[in-house]
Amino acid sequence: MRPEGSSLDERRITSDETMDKSLIRNFSIIAHIDHGKSTLADRILLFSGAIDERKFKNQLLDDMDLERERGITIKASAVRIEYKSGDGEEYVFNLIDTPGHVDFSYEVEKSLRACEGALLVVDVTQGVESQTVANFYLAIENNLEILPVLNKIDIASADVDHAKLELMDILKFKEEDVLLVSAKEGIGIKELFERIIKVIPSPEGEADAPLQALIFDLEYDIYKGIIIYIRIFNGTIRPNMRIRMIHTGKEFTVEEVGVFKPEAVVVRELSCGEVGYITCNVHEPKEMHFGDTVTEVARSADQPLEGYRQLNPLVFCGVYPVNPGDFMALREAIAKLRLNDPSFAYEPETSQSFGHGFRCGFLGLLHMEIVQERLQREFDLNLILTTPNVCYRVFKKDNSLIEIENPFQLPESSELEKIEEPFVEVAILTPVSSMDDVMELAKRKRGIYIRSEYVSDRMRIIFEIPLSEVIVDFNDMVKSATRGYGSIDYKFKDYKPAQISKLDILINDKICDAFSCLVNKERAYDKGLALVSKLKDLIPQQLFEVRIQAACDGRIISSARVKPAGKNVTAKCYGGDITRKRKLWEKQKEGKKKLKQIGQIEIPQEAFLAALKL
Repeated sequence: MRPEGSSLDERRITSDETMDKSLIRNFSIIAHIDHGKSTLADRILLFSGAIDERKFKNQLLDDMDLERERGITIKASAVRIEYKSGDGEEYVFNLIDTPGHVDFSYEVEKSLRACEGALLVVDVTQGVESQTVANFYLAIENNLEILPVLNKIDIASADVDHAKLELMDILKFKEEDVLLVSAKEGIGIKELFERIIKVIPSPEGEADAPLQALIFDLEYDIYKGIIIYIRIFNGTIRPNMRIRMIHTGKEFTVEEVGVFKPEAVVVRELSCGEVGYITCNVHEPKEMHFGDTVTEVARSADQPLEGYRQLNPLVFCGVYPVNPGDFMALREAIAKLRLNDPSFAYEPETSQSFGHGFRCGFLGLLHMEIVQERLQREFDLNLILTTPNVCYRVFKKDNSLIEIENPFQLPESSELEKIEEPFVEVAILTPVSSMDDVMELAKRKRGIYIRSEYVSDRMRIIFEIPLSEVIVDFNDMVKSATRGYGSIDYKFKDYKPAQISKLDILINDKICDAFSCLVNKERAYDKGLALVSKLKDLIPQQLFEVRIQAACDGRIISSARVKPAGKNVTAKCYGGDITRKRKLWEKQKEGKKKLKQIGQIEIPQEAFLAALKL
């Protein structure tokens, strides 16, 4: 849990004994989505006594409303647990619960850098899935000791032997390495604790050496400023110590040092091998960076620790405040959110329709939805998001290369040599019975078949597919085609030549840039027709006619109209000369013409959301 400003007086300060690092175990819980990571973390906290039964609630470490509503982990959470083993020694476990969805894989990666080991959790009813394999190799790359855990063994339909065989066949574990647990019922948790002590190594490093601490997470607190999550690799950190960030060169004074148990507890120091947090009364998000190394000013370390790789966003869209006066509030909110999520990128931009806003980059559509929800809930903002695009490479005839993610950056066709779009390597794990449906689906998405292989009783099929085809609904389609048993994992592969056009939506002959997007020429007509049809249903009737058109490559490819709302201007005329009625109808016609010229059409928020879902 994160520290709350109001709970300062309730925290106790621990003794100043330096922790024996041989009794420390730092580990993460990693798994495919919905395989029981958060439930296992809850059970570990309950079993160790870190949380009282009366205060217990499901998804205890998922303290964001969004995480609870969607039933997924979005942010990694760090917590310290004390456990007395069978041999009488008191151990300290630093546990980091991580997300499972592919859009949040960066959260997993940065958490693993703070650990020596990982619990690889597999749902016994689902077996090894695509993200299980991806997270396994991520842990291997970080040189972690991996402990395989089969979860949900209490379920009646669980085939434990089959799941064990999959772990042995696919990931090459030995049968005796595999632990059987039920996080929900608490079965096998004591054995899990003992195995963690035996298998996961204690941290290395020297408490007397110059300070080297890795920043693996950051968070903004309204009272304390930026809370810095750190893992100490060498040395010791204490309050009032003068520290320096090696990469930026900025110096600060440590105000508070603490750990999460799971509520924040202030301690006198954090020593080599420990995980905790510090605050330095810094309120400006630009001052802090993920992956930086903290060292002491008086006795500085010679070398920084290895930081994190720079992650490139895959999906881009414009984010604008509905009320232009909220732009400064949006800028401040985005800076604070970026502090907490380094895989989210942004830069200012201006739109003809919406004024000032930001061009933002995300790792996928779920990531984009979560950022939008967090901005609206946590900072009370009302936002409009434009149609998402991926980043294209454009080669011009003058041999220059530009990267574009905004449709309005696309040069004139006379200047273009070629356009390349990003492709991803998609690994689809599917039952053999659904293989034909999955192959057909991938080919419809312009996929290029690479290879396939048997994985126990399932097939792992590798395709190269344009990123623009994968990010929107491909995962849902795979789930439907495989009746819920299929799963996907993808990683960026390369750029390949493509036929790309700019699709514009015109409303009463004016381009509405919120709906403009870059599309494959073959899909332009279908996308334009779908957008026009959806907008026709969603734009309310005005007092004048509204024409909606889709234009691509300088020609109209789809069109629709919203009829004007009728008003009976002759209702007050009872009998009399017909010329009186004609005069009123002419006046009404002239008025509608004028309205059409100067009238502003209000497009409801549902229209923008519908465009995103197309």
